[in-house]
Amino acid sequence: MADPEMSVSPYWELTFDADGDVDTGQRDRLLGGVRRRGVEDLVVFAHGWNSDRSGARELYSRFLAPFPELAPHARLGYAGVLWPSMRFSDEPIPDLEPAPAVAPCRPALDKKTRLALSEVFPGRAVVVERLARLLEGRADDGPSLEEFGRLVRLLVEVPQRGPQDAWAADTVAAGVPEGVPGMLCGDTAAVCADFAAALAETETSGVMTGAVPTPPQAWDGAHELLRQATYFAMKRRAGTVGERGLGPLLGGLARTAPQVRVHLVGHSFGARLVSFALRGLPEGVRTVKSVTLLQAAFSHYAFAARLPHDHRASGVLDGLHRRIDGPLVCCHSRHDSALGTIYPLASRMAGDARTVLGLSVNSLLGAKWGALGYGGVRAVEGTRSFKLADALRARLPASGCVNVDASAVVRRGGAPSGAHSDICHRELARVVLAAGRVV
Repeated sequence: MADPEMSVSPYWELTFDADGDVDTGQRDRLLGGVRRRGVEDLVVFAHGWNSDRSGARELYSRFLAPFPELAPHARLGYAGVLWPSMRFSDEPIPDLEPAPAVAPCRPALDKKTRLALSEVFPGRAVVVERLARLLEGRADDGPSLEEFGRLVRLLVEVPQRGPQDAWAADTVAAGVPEGVPGMLCGDTAAVCADFAAALAETETSGVMTGAVPTPPQAWDGAHELLRQATYFAMKRRAGTVGERGLGPLLGGLARTAPQVRVHLVGHSFGARLVSFALRGLPEGVRTVKSVTLLQAAFSHYAFAARLPHDHRASGVLDGLHRRIDGPLVCCHSRHDSALGTIYPLASRMAGDARTVLGLSVNSLLGAKWGALGYGGVRAVEGTRSFKLADALRARLPASGCVNVDASAVVRRGGAPSGAHSDICHRELARVVLAAGRVV
Protein backbone atom coordinates (compact mmCIF):
# COMPACT_ATOMS: atom_id res chain seq x y z
CA MET A 1 0.00 0.00 0.00
CA ALA A 2 1.32 3.46 -0.93
CA ASP A 3 2.24 5.85 1.86
CA PRO A 4 -0.37 8.66 1.73
CA GLU A 5 2.24 11.20 2.86
CA MET A 6 4.60 10.41 -0.01
CA SER A 7 4.38 11.26 -3.68
CA VAL A 8 6.15 8.07 -4.72
CA SER A 9 5.91 4.35 -4.03
CA PRO A 10 7.37 2.03 -2.91
CA TYR A 11 9.02 4.15 -0.24
CA TRP A 12 10.94 3.05 2.85
CA GLU A 13 12.53 4.99 5.69
CA LEU A 14 15.85 4.28 7.35
CA THR A 15 16.32 5.89 10.77
CA PHE A 16 19.83 6.08 12.23
CA ASP A 17 20.98 7.26 15.64
CA ALA A 18 23.99 9.51 16.27
CA ASP A 19 26.35 6.51 16.31
CA GLY A 20 25.13 5.20 12.96
CA ASP A 21 23.00 2.37 14.35
CA VAL A 22 19.96 1.76 12.16
CA ASP A 23 16.41 0.87 13.15
CA THR A 24 16.64 -2.86 12.41
CA GLY A 25 12.93 -3.22 11.68
CA GLN A 26 13.10 -0.55 9.01
CA ARG A 27 16.27 -2.07 7.60
CA ASP A 28 14.66 -5.48 7.31
CA ARG A 29 11.53 -4.04 5.68
CA LEU A 30 13.73 -2.37 3.06
CA LEU A 31 15.83 -5.48 2.40
CA GLY A 32 12.76 -7.67 2.03
CA GLY A 33 10.65 -5.07 0.27
CA VAL A 34 12.95 -4.38 -2.65
CA ARG A 35 12.92 -8.08 -3.52
CA ARG A 36 9.14 -8.47 -3.22
CA ARG A 37 8.43 -5.33 -5.21
CA GLY A 38 10.90 -6.15 -7.97
CA VAL A 39 12.83 -2.89 -7.51
CA GLU A 40 15.71 -2.49 -9.94
CA ASP A 41 16.78 1.09 -9.14
CA LEU A 42 16.70 2.37 -5.54
CA VAL A 43 17.05 6.13 -4.92
CA VAL A 44 18.34 6.80 -1.39
CA PHE A 45 18.00 10.44 -0.21
CA ALA A 46 19.64 11.92 2.90
CA HIS A 47 18.50 15.28 4.31
CA GLY A 48 20.70 18.00 5.75
CA TRP A 49 20.23 19.52 9.18
CA ASN A 50 16.45 19.35 9.39
CA SER A 51 15.64 16.91 12.20
CA ASP A 52 11.86 17.14 11.98
CA ARG A 53 10.55 13.87 10.53
CA SER A 54 7.57 15.48 8.83
CA GLY A 55 9.75 18.18 7.28
CA ALA A 56 12.23 15.65 5.96
CA ARG A 57 9.43 13.54 4.54
CA GLU A 58 7.89 16.55 2.82
CA LEU A 59 11.28 17.39 1.31
CA TYR A 60 11.63 13.84 0.00
CA SER A 61 8.08 13.81 -1.32
CA ARG A 62 8.53 17.08 -3.21
CA PHE A 63 11.95 16.27 -4.64
CA LEU A 64 11.03 12.73 -5.71
CA ALA A 65 7.60 13.58 -7.13
CA PRO A 66 8.77 13.98 -10.77
CA PHE A 67 10.65 10.65 -10.87
CA PRO A 68 7.80 8.31 -11.95
CA GLU A 69 6.89 10.58 -14.85
CA LEU A 70 10.51 11.18 -15.87
CA ALA A 71 11.33 7.45 -15.86
CA PRO A 72 7.96 5.74 -16.52
CA HIS A 73 9.45 2.39 -17.50
CA ALA A 74 11.96 2.09 -14.65
CA ARG A 75 11.25 -0.17 -11.68
CA LEU A 76 12.05 2.48 -9.08
CA GLY A 77 12.04 2.31 -5.31
CA TYR A 78 12.82 5.08 -2.84
CA ALA A 79 14.37 5.30 0.62
CA GLY A 80 14.55 8.34 2.89
CA VAL A 81 17.38 8.51 5.44
CA LEU A 82 16.47 10.09 8.79
CA TRP A 83 19.34 10.98 11.09
CA PRO A 84 19.52 13.11 14.28
CA SER A 85 20.24 16.61 13.08
CA MET A 86 18.58 19.96 13.67
CA ARG A 87 17.82 23.37 12.25
CA PHE A 88 17.36 26.75 13.84
CA SER A 89 13.83 28.09 13.74
CA ASP A 90 14.89 31.21 11.81
CA GLU A 91 16.02 29.28 8.74
CA PRO A 92 13.70 27.70 6.15
CA ILE A 93 13.01 24.02 5.75
CA PRO A 94 14.48 23.11 2.35
CA ASP A 95 12.37 24.71 -0.38
CA LEU A 96 9.06 24.41 1.42
CA GLU A 97 8.62 28.14 1.95
CA PRO A 98 11.71 30.01 0.71
CA ALA A 99 12.67 32.95 2.87
CA PRO A 100 11.64 36.34 1.47
CA ALA A 101 14.35 38.69 0.24
CA VAL A 102 14.24 41.05 3.20
CA ALA A 103 16.77 41.77 5.88
CA PRO A 104 16.56 38.93 8.41
CA CYS A 105 15.83 39.21 12.09
CA ARG A 106 18.31 37.37 14.28
CA PRO A 107 16.44 36.89 17.56
CA ALA A 108 17.49 35.16 20.72
CA LEU A 109 16.83 31.44 20.92
CA ASP A 110 13.11 30.72 20.96
CA LYS A 111 11.59 27.81 22.86
CA LYS A 112 11.53 25.53 19.83
CA THR A 113 15.21 26.05 19.10
CA ARG A 114 16.19 25.59 22.76
CA LEU A 115 14.28 22.32 22.84
CA ALA A 116 15.94 21.15 19.62
CA LEU A 117 19.40 21.95 20.99
CA SER A 118 18.66 20.09 24.22
CA GLU A 119 17.51 17.04 22.27
CA VAL A 120 20.47 17.02 19.91
CA PHE A 121 22.95 17.57 22.77
CA PRO A 122 21.58 15.46 25.66
CA GLY A 123 22.54 16.55 29.15
CA ARG A 124 23.26 20.14 28.07
CA ALA A 125 19.90 21.77 28.86
CA VAL A 126 21.44 24.08 31.49
CA VAL A 127 24.09 25.19 29.00
CA VAL A 128 21.43 25.86 26.36
CA GLU A 129 19.37 28.00 28.75
CA ARG A 130 22.41 30.06 29.73
CA LEU A 131 23.30 30.60 26.08
CA ALA A 132 19.73 31.75 25.45
CA ARG A 133 19.89 34.24 28.33
CA LEU A 134 23.20 35.66 27.11
CA LEU A 135 21.81 36.12 23.59
CA GLU A 136 18.69 37.77 24.94
CA GLY A 137 20.64 40.11 27.22
CA ARG A 138 23.22 41.10 24.54
CA ALA A 139 25.44 42.63 27.24
CA ASP A 140 27.87 45.17 25.89
CA ASP A 141 30.96 43.69 27.51
CA GLY A 142 33.78 41.31 26.66
CA PRO A 143 33.30 38.82 29.52
CA SER A 144 29.77 37.96 28.39
CA LEU A 145 30.96 37.15 24.89
CA GLU A 146 33.82 35.06 26.26
CA GLU A 147 31.41 33.15 28.47
CA PHE A 148 29.21 32.60 25.46
CA GLY A 149 32.14 31.17 23.47
CA ARG A 150 33.14 28.88 26.34
CA LEU A 151 29.60 27.53 26.63
CA VAL A 152 29.33 26.98 22.89
CA ARG A 153 32.46 24.83 23.01
CA LEU A 154 31.07 22.93 25.98
CA LEU A 155 27.78 22.38 24.17
CA VAL A 156 29.26 20.75 21.09
CA GLU A 157 31.98 18.88 23.01
CA VAL A 158 34.82 19.55 20.59
CA PRO A 159 37.06 16.46 20.67
CA GLN A 160 40.78 16.59 21.26
CA ARG A 161 42.99 16.13 18.21
CA GLY A 162 43.04 12.43 17.43
CA PRO A 163 41.36 9.66 15.39
CA GLN A 164 37.81 10.80 16.17
CA ASP A 165 38.49 14.14 14.45
CA ALA A 166 38.32 12.22 11.18
CA TRP A 167 34.53 12.21 11.50
CA ALA A 168 34.51 15.99 11.08
CA ALA A 169 37.65 16.41 8.98
CA ASP A 170 37.51 16.97 5.23
CA THR A 171 41.29 16.78 4.69
CA VAL A 172 44.18 14.81 6.13
CA ALA A 173 47.91 15.55 6.19
CA ALA A 174 50.38 12.65 6.55
CA GLY A 175 47.58 10.53 8.00
CA VAL A 176 46.54 13.14 10.56
CA PRO A 177 43.09 14.74 10.13
CA GLU A 178 42.64 18.48 10.25
CA GLY A 179 41.92 19.93 13.67
CA VAL A 180 38.85 21.80 14.83
CA PRO A 181 37.84 25.11 13.22
CA GLY A 182 39.33 28.29 14.59
CA MET A 183 35.84 29.51 15.50
CA LEU A 184 35.82 26.96 18.34
CA CYS A 185 39.20 27.76 19.83
CA GLY A 186 39.94 31.37 18.93
CA ASP A 187 39.15 34.68 20.61
CA THR A 188 35.36 34.78 20.86
CA ALA A 189 35.02 38.53 20.34
CA ALA A 190 37.11 38.37 17.15
CA VAL A 191 35.21 35.33 15.87
CA CYS A 192 31.85 37.03 16.53
CA ALA A 193 33.05 40.18 14.77
CA ASP A 194 34.00 38.07 11.74
CA PHE A 195 30.61 36.38 11.63
CA ALA A 196 28.78 39.71 12.06
CA ALA A 197 30.67 41.16 9.11
CA ALA A 198 30.00 38.05 7.03
CA LEU A 199 26.28 38.26 7.80
CA ALA A 200 26.26 41.87 6.71
CA GLU A 201 27.90 40.79 3.45
CA THR A 202 25.18 38.21 2.76
CA GLU A 203 22.53 40.89 3.32
CA THR A 204 24.02 43.03 0.56
CA SER A 205 24.61 40.14 -1.88
CA GLY A 206 22.69 39.60 -5.10
CA VAL A 207 20.29 37.26 -3.29
CA MET A 208 19.19 40.18 -1.16
CA THR A 209 18.62 42.73 -3.92
CA GLY A 210 16.48 45.56 -2.60
CA ALA A 211 17.04 44.69 1.05
CA VAL A 212 18.14 47.30 3.54
CA PRO A 213 21.22 45.92 5.34
CA THR A 214 21.42 46.14 9.10
CA PRO A 215 24.66 47.25 10.78
CA PRO A 216 26.70 44.25 11.99
CA GLN A 217 26.37 43.59 15.72
CA ALA A 218 28.65 41.42 17.86
CA TRP A 219 25.71 39.43 19.25
CA ASP A 220 24.46 38.72 15.73
CA GLY A 221 27.87 37.18 15.21
CA ALA A 222 27.48 35.25 18.48
CA HIS A 223 24.16 33.83 17.30
CA GLU A 224 25.87 32.72 14.08
CA LEU A 225 28.77 31.22 16.07
CA LEU A 226 26.29 29.03 17.93
CA ARG A 227 24.59 28.03 14.70
CA GLN A 228 27.85 27.17 12.97
CA ALA A 229 29.24 25.31 16.00
CA THR A 230 26.06 23.25 16.01
CA TYR A 231 26.51 22.56 12.33
CA PHE A 232 30.11 21.49 12.96
CA ALA A 233 28.75 18.86 15.35
CA MET A 234 26.15 17.84 12.75
CA LYS A 235 28.87 17.63 10.11
CA ARG A 236 30.80 15.26 12.35
CA ARG A 237 27.64 13.23 12.93
CA ALA A 238 26.82 13.03 9.22
CA GLY A 239 30.17 11.37 8.55
CA THR A 240 29.60 8.89 11.37
CA VAL A 241 26.11 7.93 10.17
CA GLY A 242 27.32 7.55 6.59
CA GLU A 243 30.39 5.44 7.28
CA ARG A 244 29.18 3.37 10.20
CA GLY A 245 25.51 3.17 9.27
CA LEU A 246 24.49 3.65 5.66
CA GLY A 247 27.62 2.16 4.08
CA PRO A 248 27.36 -1.22 5.85
CA LEU A 249 23.59 -1.27 5.23
CA LEU A 250 24.21 -0.91 1.50
CA GLY A 251 26.63 -3.79 1.75
CA GLY A 252 23.85 -5.89 3.26
CA LEU A 253 21.51 -4.84 0.47
CA ALA A 254 24.09 -5.92 -2.10
CA ARG A 255 24.19 -9.39 -0.54
CA THR A 256 20.42 -9.87 -0.30
CA ALA A 257 19.35 -8.10 -3.49
CA PRO A 258 22.41 -7.89 -5.78
CA GLN A 259 20.26 -6.90 -8.75
CA VAL A 260 19.30 -3.56 -7.18
CA ARG A 261 21.15 -0.53 -8.54
CA VAL A 262 21.57 2.11 -5.82
CA HIS A 263 21.57 5.88 -6.46
CA LEU A 264 22.60 8.04 -3.50
CA VAL A 265 21.37 11.63 -3.19
CA GLY A 266 22.25 14.02 -0.38
CA HIS A 267 21.48 17.64 0.44
CA SER A 268 23.86 19.82 2.48
CA PHE A 269 25.29 17.64 5.28
CA GLY A 270 23.24 14.79 3.85
CA ALA A 271 25.62 15.01 0.89
CA ARG A 272 28.47 14.41 3.33
CA LEU A 273 26.56 11.49 4.80
CA VAL A 274 26.10 9.68 1.48
CA SER A 275 29.72 10.44 0.51
CA PHE A 276 31.06 8.93 3.74
CA ALA A 277 28.86 5.90 3.07
CA LEU A 278 31.39 5.11 0.33
CA ARG A 279 34.01 4.66 3.08
CA GLY A 280 31.71 2.22 4.83
CA LEU A 281 30.94 0.07 1.79
CA PRO A 282 32.34 -3.46 2.16
CA GLU A 283 35.15 -4.31 -0.27
CA GLY A 284 33.94 -5.45 -3.65
CA VAL A 285 30.46 -3.93 -3.45
CA ARG A 286 29.70 -2.25 -6.78
CA THR A 287 25.95 -1.71 -6.51
CA VAL A 288 26.19 2.08 -5.99
CA LYS A 289 25.69 3.32 -9.54
CA SER A 290 25.60 7.08 -8.93
CA VAL A 291 25.98 9.70 -6.21
CA THR A 292 24.40 13.14 -6.60
CA LEU A 293 25.36 15.90 -4.17
CA LEU A 294 22.97 18.85 -3.83
CA GLN A 295 24.51 21.99 -2.27
CA ALA A 296 27.01 19.80 -0.42
CA ALA A 297 28.22 21.39 2.83
CA PHE A 298 31.75 20.04 2.99
CA SER A 299 35.12 20.81 1.45
CA HIS A 300 35.54 21.05 -2.30
CA TYR A 301 38.86 19.23 -1.75
CA ALA A 302 37.32 16.22 0.04
CA PHE A 303 37.97 13.89 -2.92
CA ALA A 304 41.36 15.35 -3.88
CA ALA A 305 44.60 13.35 -3.91
CA ARG A 306 46.63 16.51 -3.14
CA LEU A 307 45.60 19.94 -1.94
CA PRO A 308 46.84 22.85 -4.07
CA HIS A 309 47.97 24.80 -1.00
CA ASP A 310 49.58 21.80 0.74
CA HIS A 311 50.89 18.89 -1.34
CA ARG A 312 51.43 16.84 1.83
CA ALA A 313 47.67 16.75 2.42
CA SER A 314 44.79 15.02 0.68
CA GLY A 315 41.03 14.99 0.90
CA VAL A 316 39.56 12.68 3.53
CA LEU A 317 37.66 10.87 0.75
CA ASP A 318 40.61 10.77 -1.65
CA GLY A 319 39.80 8.41 -4.50
CA LEU A 320 36.59 7.07 -2.98
CA HIS A 321 34.55 8.29 -5.92
CA ARG A 322 36.06 5.25 -7.68
CA ARG A 323 33.95 3.01 -5.44
CA ILE A 324 30.93 4.23 -7.42
CA ASP A 325 30.11 2.16 -10.49
CA GLY A 326 29.16 5.39 -12.16
CA PRO A 327 29.66 9.14 -11.67
CA LEU A 328 29.76 11.40 -8.63
CA VAL A 329 27.75 14.45 -9.67
CA CYS A 330 28.11 17.66 -7.66
CA CYS A 331 25.39 20.27 -8.21
CA HIS A 332 26.46 23.73 -7.05
CA SER A 333 25.15 27.29 -7.14
CA ARG A 334 26.73 30.70 -6.81
CA HIS A 335 23.51 31.88 -5.11
CA ASP A 336 24.19 29.73 -2.05
CA SER A 337 25.47 32.36 0.37
CA ALA A 338 25.48 29.88 3.26
CA LEU A 339 28.27 28.01 1.48
CA GLY A 340 29.82 30.90 -0.41
CA THR A 341 30.25 33.33 2.49
CA ILE A 342 29.57 31.76 5.89
CA TYR A 343 30.98 28.28 5.29
CA PRO A 344 34.61 29.26 4.49
CA LEU A 345 34.74 31.44 7.58
CA ALA A 346 33.30 28.72 9.82
CA SER A 347 35.62 26.08 8.33
CA ARG A 348 38.84 28.07 8.64
CA MET A 349 41.27 26.27 10.91
CA ALA A 350 42.99 27.82 13.92
CA GLY A 351 46.06 29.78 12.90
CA ASP A 352 44.78 30.92 9.50
CA ALA A 353 45.10 34.61 8.81
CA ARG A 354 41.90 36.43 9.72
CA THR A 355 40.06 37.47 6.57
CA VAL A 356 36.46 38.62 6.62
CA LEU A 357 35.30 40.66 3.65
CA GLY A 358 35.24 39.19 0.15
CA LEU A 359 34.61 35.64 1.32
CA SER A 360 33.52 34.23 -2.03
CA VAL A 361 35.01 30.99 -3.28
CA ASN A 362 37.33 33.02 -5.51
CA SER A 363 38.92 34.76 -2.53
CA LEU A 364 41.96 33.34 -0.77
CA LEU A 365 39.86 32.15 2.16
CA GLY A 366 37.11 30.76 -0.06
CA ALA A 367 39.59 28.96 -2.30
CA LYS A 368 41.18 27.21 0.67
CA TRP A 369 38.08 26.45 2.72
CA GLY A 370 35.34 26.50 0.10
CA ALA A 371 32.40 24.09 -0.13
CA LEU A 372 31.42 21.67 -2.88
CA GLY A 373 27.94 23.17 -3.11
CA TYR A 374 29.28 26.60 -4.02
CA GLY A 375 32.00 25.91 -6.58
CA GLY A 376 31.99 22.17 -7.23
CA VAL A 377 34.67 19.47 -6.91
CA ARG A 378 38.24 20.76 -7.03
CA ALA A 379 41.70 19.26 -7.51
CA VAL A 380 40.42 15.90 -8.78
CA GLU A 381 42.00 14.92 -12.07
CA GLY A 382 39.57 14.38 -14.91
CA THR A 383 36.64 16.24 -13.36
CA ARG A 384 34.18 17.41 -16.02
CA SER A 385 32.08 20.56 -15.62
CA PHE A 386 28.73 21.48 -17.17
CA LYS A 387 26.12 24.17 -16.99
CA LEU A 388 22.78 22.68 -15.98
CA ALA A 389 21.19 23.08 -19.41
CA ASP A 390 24.17 21.41 -21.09
CA ALA A 391 24.15 18.57 -18.54
CA LEU A 392 20.49 17.90 -19.34
CA ARG A 393 21.11 17.90 -23.09
CA ALA A 394 24.28 15.80 -23.06
CA ARG A 395 24.92 12.30 -21.80
CA LEU A 396 26.75 12.69 -18.49
CA PRO A 397 30.12 10.92 -18.09
CA ALA A 398 29.82 7.30 -17.00
CA SER A 399 32.38 7.68 -14.21
CA GLY A 400 34.52 10.17 -12.33
CA CYS A 401 33.60 13.50 -10.76
CA VAL A 402 31.16 15.76 -12.59
CA ASN A 403 30.34 19.36 -11.66
CA VAL A 404 26.95 20.75 -12.66
CA ASP A 405 26.40 24.48 -12.20
CA ALA A 406 22.75 24.59 -11.11
CA SER A 407 22.67 28.36 -10.49
CA ALA A 408 19.96 28.75 -13.15
CA VAL A 409 17.40 27.06 -10.88
CA VAL A 410 19.02 27.02 -7.40
CA ARG A 411 18.68 30.76 -6.88
CA ARG A 412 15.88 31.63 -4.41
CA GLY A 413 16.20 32.50 -0.74
CA GLY A 414 17.06 35.26 1.70
CA ALA A 415 20.05 35.89 3.94
CA PRO A 416 22.00 34.35 5.49
CA SER A 417 21.55 31.06 3.62
CA GLY A 418 20.61 32.33 0.19
CA ALA A 419 19.59 29.54 -2.16
CA HIS A 420 21.09 26.76 -0.04
CA SER A 421 17.70 25.09 0.44
CA ASP A 422 16.24 25.78 -3.01
CA ILE A 423 16.64 22.23 -4.32
CA CYS A 424 13.20 20.90 -5.25
CA HIS A 425 13.37 21.29 -9.00
CA ARG A 426 12.40 18.96 -11.83
CA GLU A 427 15.72 19.73 -13.49
CA LEU A 428 17.66 18.35 -10.50
CA ALA A 429 15.51 15.22 -10.51
CA ARG A 430 16.53 14.79 -14.15
CA VAL A 431 20.18 15.12 -13.16
CA VAL A 432 19.83 12.28 -10.64
CA LEU A 433 18.23 10.02 -13.22
CA ALA A 434 20.80 10.95 -15.87
CA ALA A 435 23.69 10.27 -13.48
CA GLY A 436 22.33 6.80 -12.78
CA ARG A 437 21.41 5.99 -16.39
CA VAL A 438 17.84 5.39 -15.21
CA VAL A 439 15.43 5.30 -18.12
